[in-house]
Amino acid sequence: MNRTLLHESIVNNSQMTFARSGGNGGQNVNKVNTKVHLTLLLAAIEGISEDERIRLRAKLQTITNKEDELFLDVDDERYQERNREIALSRLENRIVQALVVPKKRIKTKPTKASKERKLKLKKIRSEVKKNRQKIW
Repeated sequence: MNRTLLHESIVNNSQMTFARSGGNGGQNVNKVNTKVHLTLLLAAIEGISEDERIRLRAKLQTITNKEDELFLDVDDERYQERNREIALSRLENRIVQALVVPKKRIKTKPTKASKERKLKLKKIRSEVKKNRQKIW
């Protein structure tokens, strides 16, 4: 998957709506629409296969609605333009992280030396506890 192609796809196919947000900004928050609500149709993402779309649906189900759209709200900054940049980068990072396929774990067995060390430590601990007991 090409990251620049993904970035362009997100920028070109996403829709942003704006609203007034709380938080920092003083009286400005009552006048200016700085909060960004970003939506992106999952089918509109270019450069990914159908298997990757299925992986995205599974991994990003918390930010996916019934219309198969990814959505994100950002109201971190006082400026709309900065919130737009943050929203685009966050969505891109979430998509990239969701597309990473984890390595399969190779099961291993304990070595003979580690088994012997474990038994030796158990024996020492057993002796310590045995020596604490009262002698009748």
